[in-house]
Amino acid sequence: MNNINILSTEVLSDNWYVLNKVTYEITQRDGSKQIQNREAYDRGNGAAILLYNEAKQTVILTRQFRLPTFLNGNPSGMLIEACAGLLDQDNPEDCIKRETEEETGYQISEVTKVFEAYMSPGSVTEIIYFFIAAYDTSMKIHHGGGLAHEEEHIEVLEFPFETALGMIDSGEIKDAKTMMLIQHLRLKGIL
Repeated sequence: MNNINILSTEVLSDNWYVLNKVTYEITQRDGSKQIQNREAYDRGNGAAILLYNEAKQTVILTRQFRLPTFLNGNPSGMLIEACAGLLDQDNPEDCIKRETEEETGYQISEVTKVFEAYMSPGSVTEIIYFFIAAYDTSMKIHHGGGLAHEEEHIEVLEFPFETALGMIDSGEIKDAKTMMLIQHLRLKGIL
């Protein structure tokens, strides 16, 4: 039963993505109706992937500057992450294959979807599709690093899996999607 009625949507900003102020009527459990206002940031949906090498027991991660982390206490603004990107007009599988090649230089053909999740459902509409994929050196077709016209300056990192796990404990890895994917590999016994 839908107990939400959207009354109005006002665009507050559409500079980078879209920030909407939504006024809606919600029916409470007791049947009473209440009008509420919330802001929701719509940046589109995304996909993330963790590349792993079972034989070497390694994973591929990236490091890049993330302004919001800098503004919220990360002194360098640099963040270690799993490869990720926005879907744009692609389906999640095509998106993550494209992003993997752009960011890491690895060309992968087989990906496994492991789950999907809302990462900040109180304020952001985005859902992220999570993938894993095996990699080896034969799949490396260029150095990676992102696209210049997207102002990406991405460092490609290869870590032993146990080191990556330890980086969660030490706080070196603070990105939620990355933590989720690393823990997924451990929980499923993949590495």
